[in-house]
Amino acid sequence: RLLSALRRRCDIAGKRLSGPGLAAEGRVLRAVLYVYHSRLLRHRPYLALQQVEQCLKRLWKMNLVGCLETLVGLIPKKNAPKAQAECLVPSQPILETVALKVLGGCKLILRLLDCCCKAFLLSVKHLCSKEFILLNTVALGLLSRLWFVIQYRCVLQTLMSLYSALSTMLHLVSETQKTPYIKGFTFPSDVGDFLGVNVSSEAKKQKAEMLTAKKSTSWMKKFFPAMPEAVSKVGKKRKSETCTSAVRNYSILCPVDIGETVV
Repeated sequence: RLLSALRRRCDIAGKRLSGPGLAAEGRVLRAVLYVYHSRLLRHRPYLALQQVEQCLKRLWKMNLVGCLETLVGLIPKKNAPKAQAECLVPSQPILETVALKVLGGCKLILRLLDCCCKAFLLSVKHLCSKEFILLNTVALGLLSRLWFVIQYRCVLQTLMSLYSALSTMLHLVSETQKTPYIKGFTFPSDVGDFLGVNVSSEAKKQKAEMLTAKKSTSWMKKFFPAMPEAVSKVGKKRKSETCTSAVRNYSILCPVDIGETVV
């Protein structure tokens, strides 16, 4: 039962860490930093974005997903028969290594959320001073999406629940056959004590700070006034007519359907 629960939590954590959201936001963040590298080397929001990118880079270099896949490969897919006294389980060194990486991943994701919140507040502050409006607007959207992806997908909470299953399995395995691998470090029974903060209250606090700061950017509506309904309908009609004419011209020039062999 414990092995099947551990396998299931490893699969969930691996899927949420390797999801398209984190990877896509990381690529956009690297592209933004690359574009503005030579222009804003001493700009405070830019330096805060660099800290966010550094946390993401360290998270990928940990190869936590590969470590979880290795552990899943060592767990038997079917439970042992009730009549059988022995059961194949991962060894204590493997469990200690994965548990240590999960603890580091939790700490790093908590730091990533904190960096996202600080960079968001700093970008809002510089945006309100009407400084580097384009960069700060892009940074606000990027940081809010990254923070939301981690919270919405419950990445940190998933790793915390995974560590509780790992801790239980590690305790049982060490009682059966004690072969410690990592020395000089005591694995905590509760990951919340290791992190030193209440994750749910910290997330609510960060969300409240970001929403409060975002209200101060209402002056940007002057730069982007609402489009009248009649104008928007005319624009949509022209756009649809342009697309229809483009498709018609393409069909005249290229009568052969895409996918068929062209002689």
